Parts: sequence; structure tokens; C-alpha cells
Amino acid sequence: MKLDYFFPLMVFFPLLLIQIIIVPLISIEGFVPDLVLILLVFYTLKKGQLYGTILGFVFGLFIDLITGSLLGSSMFSKTLIGFVAGYFYNENKIDIYFKSYTFLLILFLCSILDNISLTLITSFDYETNLLSLIFSNSMIPVFYTVTIGAVVIIFYPKRKYI
Repeated sequence: MKLDYFFPLMVFFPLLLIQIIIVPLISIEGFVPDLVLILLVFYTLKKGQLYGTILGFVFGLFIDLITGSLLGSSMFSKTLIGFVAGYFYNENKIDIYFKSYTFLLILFLCSILDNISLTLITSFDYETNLLSLIFSNSMIPVFYTVTIGAVVIIFYPKRKYI
């Protein structure tokens, strides 16, 4: 039971190292997919809203501390994502979410919210149009994150029903 709380953190730290070191090598015009967001949405859909909200807070705190970004920016956005993704939690539909494209739709929505909240907190400039700032900083990473998130659907173990 206690392993349920520590296993996501054991996966998180290597994934964060991959996010910081390797993922920028595959960036498209400076935009990178958010692997931590995929992990957060995955665990939130498997464990529930409260679990996802707390996990998002912890992930965001570690991201802010390790990367040196504005303290509280990732913490706020990941907590928000854990909370919003938790609304889609239903223990009877866990397998359905990961066998169909529903996971990608939830990931798309959560990625939009994550990128918009991070953009509003960290890159707000009074000289630029708010709509163009959100569109230019949010939409390309959203599609990139959802594309990488499709790997979760492909490699999620399929159960055979007799």
C-alpha cells in the first residue's frame, strides 16, 4: 500500500532527468513535450482526484526546485492539472480510458490548461497581445505532448476478455 505513494516518485525523478537532459534534443523550435504531465494525468486517472491533486503539487514543487523556475509556477499548474484530470476518474472506466483515445482527449485538455497557466504566470508581457501569447506558447507543446502521450495507449497492457 505504501508503495503506491512512492512508486510515482521513483518514476518521476528519472523522467524529470529525461525531460531536462534528453527531451530538449528533440525540441521543435524550442517547444518540448511535457513528460511529467503525461505521468501526472496517467496516475490521476488510475488513482483519483485527491491523489492526483497531491501528486501534482509534489511534482510541481520538485520541478520548481530542481529546474530553478519561478517558485510556485509549476506547483500551481500541476496541482490544477491533477485536480482537473481527477474529474474524469471513474474506477469502472480505467481500462476504457487507456484502451481508447479518451486518454488523449483528457491529456489534450490538461495540457492546454497547464500551458496556459504556465504562460500566464511566467511569460506575461504587457506589450504583447494575450491571445497571441497564449496561442504561440501553448498550442505547439500541447500537440507535441499529446503525440508523445499516444505511446501510453500503444504500450498500455491490453486485457483479453473471454
